[in-house]
Amino acid sequence: MLTITLQEPGRFTYSDTQPQTDLLPGEALLKVHRIGICGTDLHAYRGKQPFFSYPRILGHELGVEVVRIGEQVQNVRVGDRCAVEPYFNRTTDQAVRRGRTNCGENLSVFGVHEDGGMREFIKISARYLHPSAHLDYEQLALIEPLGIGCHAVNRAAITPDDLVLVIGAGPIGLATLQFAKLTGARVAVMDINEKRLAFCREKMGADGTVNAATGEVIPMIREQFAGDLPTVVLDATGSPQSMKNTLDYVAFGGKIVFIGLFQGDFTFFDPLFHKKEITLLASRNALGSDFRQIIRQMEEGLIDTRPWITHRIAAGDLAARFESLLLPETGVIKAMVEMLDA
Repeated sequence: MLTITLQEPGRFTYSDTQPQTDLLPGEALLKVHRIGICGTDLHAYRGKQPFFSYPRILGHELGVEVVRIGEQVQNVRVGDRCAVEPYFNRTTDQAVRRGRTNCGENLSVFGVHEDGGMREFIKISARYLHPSAHLDYEQLALIEPLGIGCHAVNRAAITPDDLVLVIGAGPIGLATLQFAKLTGARVAVMDINEKRLAFCREKMGADGTVNAATGEVIPMIREQFAGDLPTVVLDATGSPQSMKNTLDYVAFGGKIVFIGLFQGDFTFFDPLFHKKEITLLASRNALGSDFRQIIRQMEEGLIDTRPWITHRIAAGDLAARFESLLLPETGVIKAMVEMLDA
């Protein structure tokens, strides 16, 4: 089978490998049709992905077809189209026992901590599969990145009365915007890239945008909310300065959710934190329930995936074209690798 491996930063190789077809009772053999390219993959290609080892088969945003199932598998059948929940828990630790499967102590992310889906066939535990009779493989490959935003919005417990500011208009910020809008709240997006902000207004339904590169930020934020500050701020930048600034942006009694992360210490001015009585939350990965929620909402037509995919790449062209995905002028929102014809 065709296998694409990131041997080292900046270098993909192609090889013909044997698929692992011996299944345990709870496993499924899957044919990979579509693979989404995400920020993790781009960081790995640059050599800037922390806690990452090479060589590595990337790929954790997957649209797959069930080819065979183990004798104990009941949640999927041969022929099912599925999304893959790539957060594999190797132990049933305290977090997992409490239902927090997105942040288990011994979590292994498929395509990051272990070899992933950039190959024709994979086998995984069937409990990580989420089938849909109506969605196509590209839509199913979008479930995982959408799940990051969905989980963050669920963590924030946004209501229609909230005023919401999403910081960062990259793919994760866009996913966050999409699910925040579904709550009925007023949602504005802040970034320094005017093209991304225009995309948020014109394609993603943002109620307003703030270009942080063009002036005093807080007055512009207040302008989006009739003079008020946002009751919920979701930061998807991974920038320590942006994260620190959220304490100034959020309303008194409001919530902050950090979706993006950086490898370092985060500090803030404690008197301001206490004065505003701010609720500070982290959001990591997504739950199986988030995957099921997204599939249901996509099937009901509540989520439009058409604006998401801006670039499609045949598997054989990936090595030659991957470098271009790093360039801002390419205008990539989401690139999709076409492993096999759907």
